Amino acid sequence: MQVLLLFFVACVSIGHTQAYSAYRDAQIIAEYKRQLILNHAKIARQLVHRANWASVGSISTNKIVKDYPMVNIISIDDNNLEGKSSGVIRFLLTDLDFTGPDWQNNNKVTFLFSDEQTLNCKNANKDPMEPTCARVIISGQVKKLPKDEPSYTPALNTFIARHPAAANWIKKHNFYLCELDIQNIFVLDFYGGPHQVNASDYYAIKI
Repeated sequence: MQVLLLFFVACVSIGHTQAYSAYRDAQIIAEYKRQLILNHAKIARQLVHRANWASVGSISTNKIVKDYPMVNIISIDDNNLEGKSSGVIRFLLTDLDFTGPDWQNNNKVTFLFSDEQTLNCKNANKDPMEPTCARVIISGQVKKLPKDEPSYTPALNTFIARHPAAANWIKKHNFYLCELDIQNIFVLDFYGGPHQVNASDYYAIKI
């Protein structure tokens, strides 16, 4: 059915004055086959691991824009103790910023990662809005990590190793370590709309 739809779109785009193009049809089929073999969960893991930061959306508690969506930039880390991808998204928050107060009122947030963050799209002459400039949208709930857990200090040290400036943030602005409890993942990496990825499939990827 999808193949037929692609053929229909191709025919419409050709216009009344252009002849049928077997070459264009072959291109469409090749693109469709390429889409079928894309591993969306792997693309999500790789993009998250390469990114040092993410755009984060929350529901604002700021009195000036209360109940509007608020967007922030947050440094992230998904490394394990060996410096390899764990898939677990950790980040620092402070109540002096937008996201800190917001999540305590409604802890549902959405993270956006784009391949443009690594300049891969620019270097390939792709516009950031092109579907082939991969983006990953991850929704979940903020979980503040207890400082008395044995895993807290190693996780914090791993974060600081990736973001050395964070050591000063913690001292001066009361930042605390959090983790995203992932509920849903959308991956847009090709034409045809986003693909849903289960968190279990995302974590199962080895990179």
